[in-house]
Amino acid sequence: MHIHVVANPAREDAIAAAQELCSKLRAHGHEVGVDADAAHLLPCPRVDPPELGQADLMLSFGGDGTLIKAAELCSAYGTPILGVAYGTFGFVTQCHPTQAEDAIAAFGRGELGVEERMMLQADLVRGGHSIASFHALNEVVVQRSATDRMMVFRVVVDGEKLTSYPADGVLLATPTGSTAYNLSAGGPIVDPSVSAFVMTALAPHSLSSRSLVFRPDAVVELNVVSRGDAVLTTDGRTRLHILRGDCVRVTRSSRTTKLVQVDPRDFVRKLNALLFWSHSIWREKDG
Repeated sequence: MHIHVVANPAREDAIAAAQELCSKLRAHGHEVGVDADAAHLLPCPRVDPPELGQADLMLSFGGDGTLIKAAELCSAYGTPILGVAYGTFGFVTQCHPTQAEDAIAAFGRGELGVEERMMLQADLVRGGHSIASFHALNEVVVQRSATDRMMVFRVVVDGEKLTSYPADGVLLATPTGSTAYNLSAGGPIVDPSVSAFVMTALAPHSLSSRSLVFRPDAVVELNVVSRGDAVLTTDGRTRLHILRGDCVRVTRSSRTTKLVQVDPRDFVRKLNALLFWSHSIWREKDG
């Protein structure tokens, strides 16, 4: 197989595991290449974008942030990603480090399924024309800059004005991203197999603000209607300043992120473990 690797260079355990596995994969005849950030740490040739996203399989060694980096590279080509979990919160990475070698072999034999995760497309529209377009696995956020005051954000859905939020910002999240920034902002958790997306206001100056769940083909437009410095971010990786009068149009992306499915029950197990629900003070009684 033609296998590419992204790894978090700040995680010594992830790098050590990637070094060992890359050596084994090459010994078994696989072609292995790595991204620029970890190329000096791994015994494989460096591969730069866009070629980095083109492979039979992408391995991600790190947390969800590392996998999101892989998704940005792979979604344009349909390359499946196996996320090997080396992070604090790993809602998206499914593979335990001890499973990685066996999972790759099983994938090569066609024994593991691939799960497609919905993505969002964000277009920055200025003067009626899209001047930039991004694809996000987790979320699209329009918010005030860190040093600016609270601002007013207008929300239009399918051409109809929905509301105007006095807030720090507005977030639109995929089901995959519902356990990321959206969760921290008080939004709902959505099963990643659902086709929908969530809108959550960030620190709204309103007692009636509630998160909303939209059908997957909805068109949501966000406008800044007050003075101030606002920014558009996607998956926390891109950052563009928004001018007054700009529109951020958010739709379902034509791309998806393909994840190698190691355990079909992974999402429910992660909720129990990572949100500490298994440590509830309420004890179930037998009988």
